[in-house]
Amino acid sequence: MALRKVRIMGDPILTKKCRPVKEMTERIKELIDDMFETMYQEEGVGLAAPQVGVLKQIVVIDIGENPVVLINPEIIETSGEQTGQEGCLSLPGKYGIVTRPNYVKVRALDEDMQEFELEGTELLARAICHECEHLEGKMYVDKIIGELQDVQEEQDDQE
Repeated sequence: MALRKVRIMGDPILTKKCRPVKEMTERIKELIDDMFETMYQEEGVGLAAPQVGVLKQIVVIDIGENPVVLINPEIIETSGEQTGQEGCLSLPGKYGIVTRPNYVKVRALDEDMQEFELEGTELLARAICHECEHLEGKMYVDKIIGELQDVQEEQDDQE
């Protein structure tokens, strides 16, 4: 496993659509392991392959329950609404207020290329939506309500 460089907003790769994964290879397995390691190192809850410079439809998520790999994910159902703070490893030190579905059902392949469905609410639903948008070349900044905020300002306000 190895840490990968997280691409920062402004990098053209973050605006490109990702290609589906057709078969599991050793390189893809290594990429998934590296993505988890990078996400944990950066203290994120999700990471999409384009964020580490790879245009493949792969997402890793861990909100503190069960780590999840989504290959070729497709959101098939959403409902409800939640509005809250959202950040991104590709825009460090910033956050914005974003409205997302409160419930999401996604269909994807696992690391064995077996199809499964995953349902999530609240933070998991937010993470699924956020990371799947990366695969379409989109970032959360296009959805923020108001202005981007500095994380440091929020910490200062709480002291």
